[in-house]
Amino acid sequence: MMALRSRMREQHLFENKPEPNFAELLDLVALGTVADVVPLDQNNRILVHQGLQRIRSGHCRLGIKALAEVGKRDLSTLQAADLGFAIAPRLNAAGRLENMSLGVELLICENMELARRLALDLDSLNQTRKEFEQEMKAEALSICANLPSLAQSEQAHGIVLYQADWHQGVIGILASRIKDQFNRPVIAFAQESEESEYLKGSARSINGVHMRDLLEHIDMRHPDLIEKFGGHAMAAGLTIHQSKLDLFKQIFDQSINAIIEPEQLQGIIYTDGELNAQEFTLANAEMIRQGGPWGQHFPEPSFEGEFSILQQKLLAGKHLKLMLQSEKGQLFDAIWFNVDVRAFPDLSIKKARLVYRLDINEFRGEKSLQLKVEYLKYI
Repeated sequence: MMALRSRMREQHLFENKPEPNFAELLDLVALGTVADVVPLDQNNRILVHQGLQRIRSGHCRLGIKALAEVGKRDLSTLQAADLGFAIAPRLNAAGRLENMSLGVELLICENMELARRLALDLDSLNQTRKEFEQEMKAEALSICANLPSLAQSEQAHGIVLYQADWHQGVIGILASRIKDQFNRPVIAFAQESEESEYLKGSARSINGVHMRDLLEHIDMRHPDLIEKFGGHAMAAGLTIHQSKLDLFKQIFDQSINAIIEPEQLQGIIYTDGELNAQEFTLANAEMIRQGGPWGQHFPEPSFEGEFSILQQKLLAGKHLKLMLQSEKGQLFDAIWFNVDVRAFPDLSIKKARLVYRLDINEFRGEKSLQLKVEYLKYI
C-alpha cells in the first residue's frame, strides 16, 4: 500500500485533493480479490487478511454487513470462503440477471435500513439465479449423456454446450460446474439476444490448457470462425455466429486433443495425506482456519482416508449429511455441499475413500468438529 501511494504521488494523482486513507478500502479489496478468484500470492494474502480483519471489527461497507446478515454469516468470524460463497454470489447476481447497478448501489449505501432492503433484493435475484442454474445444469448433463464420445472410455477432450433458452448471465457458472464434473475444458453458449444470430460463450479450463491461448490458436488457423474473444488461462469469453457452432465444436475438440496429455483428463486429486486418530481435533480445525485466508493457488489443506458410512441424508435438497466411522472406530459428522442428487444418497455405499477438509460446525454458540467432503469413491 505504501508503494501504491508513492506511485500515485509520482503520477501527481493527489494534486489539489486530500490523499485517501487506503486502509478504508481494504474491505472492498478483500471482497474483490476473493470474488474474482485472484491468485492469493503473498501480497494478495496480506491484503485479504487485513481486509477481513477490518470486516470482522465492523469497519466495512454497510452493504457487506447486510449481505453477511442475509447469508447468515457471523461478521466477527467471517472467512475468505464466506466472501466467496455467501457474499460474492449475491452481489454478482444483479450483474448476471439484470445489471450491476443494484450491487454498486449497495456497496456505496450509507443507510443500514436501505442496505438491508437492497441485500434482500440481491438475495432474491440470487435465488432466481440458482433456479436458472439448476435447470440449465440438468439440461447440460442430459446433453453430455447423449454425447457418444463421453459415453466411451476415450472421452471427449473438450465439451461445447448450447441451448437456445439458456440465460446468458448464468453460462459461466454452468461451464464451471460441468468442467468440475467431467474434468474437461468446457464452453457454454447462449444467444447474444433474442434477435441476434450470434452466440456468446463462456469458457472454463483445466490445468494444462490455457484457454485464451487456445482460442487465439483457433482464431489464427480459422480466422472466420470466432468473431471476438478474450480472457486468461482458466476462463475466457467469445462470440461466434450461430451457423458455425457445429464446426466450432469439432475444431475446439481437435485443438485440445492436439495439446493435452491423457493423464491431464484423469482429474487427479492431490491431498495432504491421511490423519492419524489423534489429529481429528477441533483445535486442529481452528488452527487451519486461523492459517487462512485460503483461496486460489493457496488451497486449504485437504486429507484422505477410508471411512464406513453409517448414515446419509439430503439437507435442503442439495447437501449430503453423513455419519462416518473411521477405521479406528471414531465417529464423525460430515457434510458434502452441492452433491449430485441423481447419485446420492446411495444407501448401498457402506464404505468409501474420502477426500475431506477439517471443518467447524457452529450451532447455537457451540462448536464441533465436522468433515467437509470434497470427493467420495466407494470401496
